[in-house]
Amino acid sequence: MRDADVLIVIPAHNEAENIGAVLEEVRHLALACDVVVVDDGSRDGTLEVVHRLGIPCIRHPYNLGYGGAVQTGLRYARARGYEVVVLMDGDGQHDAGQAPMLVETLRQTGADLVIGSRFVERTGYRVPALRRVGMAFFSLLTWVFAGLRVRDVTSGFQAVSRRAVVFLSEEYPLDYPDAETVILLVRSGFRVVEQRADVRPRRSGISMHSGLRTLYYPFRALMGVIIVMLRTLTRPGRAA
Repeated sequence: MRDADVLIVIPAHNEAENIGAVLEEVRHLALACDVVVVDDGSRDGTLEVVHRLGIPCIRHPYNLGYGGAVQTGLRYARARGYEVVVLMDGDGQHDAGQAPMLVETLRQTGADLVIGSRFVERTGYRVPALRRVGMAFFSLLTWVFAGLRVRDVTSGFQAVSRRAVVFLSEEYPLDYPDAETVILLVRSGFRVVEQRADVRPRRSGISMHSGLRTLYYPFRALMGVIIVMLRTLTRPGRAA
């Protein structure tokens, strides 16, 4: 059965070794829907792989970062009237077969954002110690500033409602958006929930959360949250 109201958005930066397998997996979904890849200035042939498979692709001429790629995908979805957007990474970590579950949870609960979480239940997914500390910090930020306990704030596997798509297409944080996005949505009147999702090891390449970025990320996230707090103090309850 085809669900023409759902769009899968896949941000990708230098994922030529992974994106082909990801797109083949998406093609075999029980939830047959539209797909678009946002190639964020890749230099390794990502665009060629996507074109070879006949999948629509939006290309940034240079790298804008993950947030910029997601925002481009959300604007594409808004302009074409999709009711639900599923965000998933291009590195093969997310199981496309679980996308229908996220969409169903979104529809059944009336939520605006469903986060595919590795930690709602035990899934056997192991996180390096330093990243685990960072994730705990982001969860603490969402608890303190949004009053919401989110176990897996950094998950890029998400389902987004139409009204959140419209909002985030203009408001999406462009640098390291994880905690910022959740706090921004909750403080603007949107509803966020978590749903178990299994995550696999990255097929190849390097995560954007690796290396020195692991140390920089918490400081940048905190600054972003402070900016969100200042912005939302002047416009509470926007989503109503």
